[in-house]
Amino acid sequence: MDFLQTLAQRNSTFAETGFDAGLKIIPSRKTMIVGCVDPRVDPMDVLKLAPGEVAVIRNVGGRVNPALLETMAILRTVSRVGGSEVGEGWNLILLHHTDCGITGCLHHAPQLLAKHMGVTPEELPALAIDDPYQAVAVDVAALKANPNLPGGFTVTGLVYDVATGRIDTVVPAGPLRSE
Repeated sequence: MDFLQTLAQRNSTFAETGFDAGLKIIPSRKTMIVGCVDPRVDPMDVLKLAPGEVAVIRNVGGRVNPALLETMAILRTVSRVGGSEVGEGWNLILLHHTDCGITGCLHHAPQLLAKHMGVTPEELPALAIDDPYQAVAVDVAALKANPNLPGGFTVTGLVYDVATGRIDTVVPAGPLRSE
């Protein structure tokens, strides 16, 4: 059996036993998590989230970049249309991780990585690509400096250790901005 057949069977089981048509478009915990596409770091799994609790946005490295900011702007519009304003009372969690493959891009494809991050190759060192603990702090600072994001978010920076399965809080929960 090929993997697509396996997926179809899994979906059939889900539709019969786990599907919930009552889930809302707005996450029940008013939380967005930004994480990496690395399959070892699925926020639904490592944080034991229930369906519908959070909106998860994943990109290479789980980093703040122009595409993430555009996605967040679109989600804000979707939420508004769904009857909920994103911002006040919402959590924004950045989830970086150890042993991230993005470091390979830093050393082998810096031009590509710079384009992904929306910077010049000369600006890459300031983004702490090879240190997830520094990188999550850099990204939280970038979010706090962005005037286009709603200031009412509570923002937190976490690092997941792929060797232990544990998360460390690097940037404790705090307001995105004081308004």
